[in-house]
Amino acid sequence: MTIGSLKDVYIDQLQDLYSACNQSHPVTEALANAAKNEDLKSALKAGAEGIQNGMAIAKEIVSAHGEDATEEFCKGMEGLVKEARAHSLEADFSDQDAQDAMIITQYQRMVHYALAGWGCTVAFAKRLGLKEDAAKLQKCLDKTYDGDRRMTKIAEIDVNADAVS
Repeated sequence: MTIGSLKDVYIDQLQDLYSACNQSHPVTEALANAAKNEDLKSALKAGAEGIQNGMAIAKEIVSAHGEDATEEFCKGMEGLVKEARAHSLEADFSDQDAQDAMIITQYQRMVHYALAGWGCTVAFAKRLGLKEDAAKLQKCLDKTYDGDRRMTKIAEIDVNADAVS
């Protein structure tokens, strides 16, 4: 796609978000399966569900604008997913609590990438006067922030303290 306007940027970034969600979903499920801490497991499962919901919303919006959500491949998330697998799932851990701390680290890196994407698309939708799109995207952004805060709380209250021992 040739990018010649803010709307083109908007669609491109929604396609990128769709791809990012599509790539991060399976690794998030794998992280949930590998986690020891029950709160962490639960938060990751909720995160995987949120990722699927975000993917559906991105696809719905892109389709409503006459484009295909799958036309973009997100190289940024590809790298983050590789890092998450390497550092959280494939690394040799002698302590499950340390692995949980690493799981949170890698998951939050993916989440922070998504936060940037959702935030930008909300701003683009607002500037373009796409109020319904902006409202849907804002919900994705808010839920992603909520998940990130939940993960930080789990790390600070439980996981990091357990990993010190």
